[in-house]
Amino acid sequence: MSWQARALTGLMRGTLKPASTLLMRHPLALAGAARLGDLARLVQVPHPEHVSIAPAAFSACAGEWVRGGQGLDEDKALLYFHGGGYFSCSPGTHRSITWRLSVVARRPVLALDYRQGPVHKLADSLADALDAYDCLLRQGYAAEDIILAGDSAGGHLTLATLLALRDRGLPRPAAAICLSPWADLTDFPRRANRWQDPLLPASRVRWLARRWTSGLDPRDPLVSPVLGDFSGLPPLMIVTGSTEVLREEARRVAERARLAGVPVRYEEWRRMPHVFPILADVLPEARLAFRHMSQFLGAVGARPSSLGDSAAA
Repeated sequence: MSWQARALTGLMRGTLKPASTLLMRHPLALAGAARLGDLARLVQVPHPEHVSIAPAAFSACAGEWVRGGQGLDEDKALLYFHGGGYFSCSPGTHRSITWRLSVVARRPVLALDYRQGPVHKLADSLADALDAYDCLLRQGYAAEDIILAGDSAGGHLTLATLLALRDRGLPRPAAAICLSPWADLTDFPRRANRWQDPLLPASRVRWLARRWTSGLDPRDPLVSPVLGDFSGLPPLMIVTGSTEVLREEARRVAERARLAGVPVRYEEWRRMPHVFPILADVLPEARLAFRHMSQFLGAVGARPSSLGDSAAA
C-alpha cells in the first residue's frame, strides 16, 4: 500500500465517512445532495490538454464524449455510467476515470448523464442506459464494438443493462467493466468490512437501498443484479477494494457469473477505498488498475490489436 493510499484512506476515515453517517439519515439530505450535484455540473473539472470533451444529447438525458488523445478507433465506443448512489455526481465528476478508459480501450468514451433520484426512479436510470446503448447501435456501432463500464451505482447500472439486453434478446456488448459495483439492494445488513471501509458507512448503504427499492421487489435481478442469471453475458472485469463494504457483492457477482460460464477477471486490491481508480491522479495503485483493464480488454479482444498500449494512463 503506497503512502499516498495510506494518507488518503486516513483522511476519508476521519472526514467523509463520519459526514456521510450524519447527513444520510433523511430524504431531505438526498434532495440537498442532488441540488449540489446540479451545481457541480457547472464546474469544468480539469483534464489533460490531450483529452477532448464534447457534449452529447439523447431523448431523455445527455452526456459527453471523452477522447483520451489522438489515434482512437472511432468505429468503437465505450459507454460509461458514473457512480454516486443514484443521487449525485455526473460525467464531469468522473473524467479522471473516463479519459483513462478511453486511453486503455483505444476508443471514445460516451459518459452518460442518466436521470437520478430522488426525482427519478431506478427504472428511469435503466431506461436512459438502454436508450443510450440503442442510440449507439442506431448510429452504426456494432454491438461487438461497444464496451460497457461503470462504478458503484454505475456498476449496478452496468449489470442491470446487461441483464435487460439479454432478457430482451438484444445484441450484447463485447465486454463490461465494473468498479466497486453496488449489486445487492435487498435489505440485508453488511457486516463484512463494516469497520474497515474508510469511506462508506454500511448502515447508510442499507438506508439508501431501502429508499431506491420502495415499491419495488428488491429481489428482482434488475434491482439487485447479484441475484440474476448471468448466462449469456459478455466477459466481465470486476475491480474492488479488500476493505470495502461492497466487496462481498463484487465477489458474489464474480462467482455467479463464473458459474453461468461467463469469463470473469476479478481483482480485489488490498486496502483500497471505494472506486479507487477515480483517484488515479494521486494513487499509483489506481494508475496500475487501468493497465490491468487494458490487459483485460486485450485478452477478450475488445481492444484494437493494431494499436499499442499507452503509458498515458
